[in-house]
Amino acid sequence: MNPDDRIPNFDSRRRLLKVSALTLAAGGLGAAPFFGPWKVNHAWAQAASAKPIVIGLTMDASGQYAASGGSERLGAMMAIKEFNDKGGLFGRRLEAIHMDTETTPATGSRVAERMITRNEAAFLIGAVHSGVANAISQVAQKYGTVYLNTNSSSPTESGKDCHRVKFVWDGNGTNFSQAIVKNAMSASGKNWLLMTNDYVWGHNTAKATRAAIEANGGKVVDELLVPQNTRDFAAYLLKVQQIKPDVVATAIGGDDIKALRQQVVQLKMNNKPAWINNQQDWPDVYGLGPEQIFGVFGTTWYYRLDLPGVKEFVASYQKLYPGVAIRVPGNVFYNGYMATRELLRAVERAGSTANIKVIKELENLKIPARERMQYFDAYMNPNTHQMQQTIYMAAYNDAPAEKDDIYKILAQVQPQEVEDRDSAGACKLESYEATASYEQ
Repeated sequence: MNPDDRIPNFDSRRRLLKVSALTLAAGGLGAAPFFGPWKVNHAWAQAASAKPIVIGLTMDASGQYAASGGSERLGAMMAIKEFNDKGGLFGRRLEAIHMDTETTPATGSRVAERMITRNEAAFLIGAVHSGVANAISQVAQKYGTVYLNTNSSSPTESGKDCHRVKFVWDGNGTNFSQAIVKNAMSASGKNWLLMTNDYVWGHNTAKATRAAIEANGGKVVDELLVPQNTRDFAAYLLKVQQIKPDVVATAIGGDDIKALRQQVVQLKMNNKPAWINNQQDWPDVYGLGPEQIFGVFGTTWYYRLDLPGVKEFVASYQKLYPGVAIRVPGNVFYNGYMATRELLRAVERAGSTANIKVIKELENLKIPARERMQYFDAYMNPNTHQMQQTIYMAAYNDAPAEKDDIYKILAQVQPQEVEDRDSAGACKLESYEATASYEQ
């Protein structure tokens, strides 16, 4: 029988999605994942126990952000396993279901609809591509489903595209620009060229960078728009050579930034002009040669921060995932883990899966620096639903303590110093009354 005959209400494009139901058993990560069109393994149906709480993992497994999608998924799964090892929530196990969002907004929307209406997901977690995150959040808001945007960085996610049900856990383009631009300008010069991925995150990150440049007396001499999934940057780099800016500020992500870095080194342009990458995700540079990790960039976490809990966190990652290609956790994994852990803690405090109660707990969230493994205390902005946290400036580490120690932290900036005030003005959260309520 054709697999699609089992799901007549879904279009044929869905056959491309890989689906794995990951039931996290007490002793580990459960049985091997199930694959196939929309196939889901509900282990609870075969057991004499309370129906589990289903969590939908809306992460990319293909497309531009597949590597980061895999990393944030592992982070969420580690947090879920920690709760299951303690008995779950209210005596109920947590069941995680993953469906590939393919770095495509239309797929993200369909996955969210499927998880909520067919799989009865109580919560949704995940996204790197801001267009995908926005698509998921619109569906989530329609049903009132609490959604954690773990790794999307467009300022619009906590600005004009904010929603009552959505919480944004990463730093955004404005936060990173404010942390980096002023210092880079004084060190490297005032004539800047922007190189921008041609979608919502790139556009809004470049907009924030331009504002920071001009506010500090600099000038944007040109902006080059780069389509997603670009692998040949020769034409763009030729323009850079012709224009001769002091600084190139990139808002390029995923597999695109890997290709760009390699070609900049090939043309021996990695030292001049100066290079700024608004935010550098760990999966996008892990495994690259040291000469390719040039320039200054932003991040929210590093595995060798000399802070309480960091070594233990790294050890937990390596014990749980001994065979993964990335041997140490990075910022994307960290965001996936932290978002999931704090969601589950909020459900515990609320004493219920009732969405409005959980939303109010998250809106009042304050996390001490020790628990965040960051330099400064973090807190949720109740008006934008963005996590306010420490922002780090980093560069390549020319004196590594070990093979994977490829970053050198240059500075850490308090969340209050890089607050995104424009998003606060643009965000209009739906009222509690206008948000559908549910309890799983």
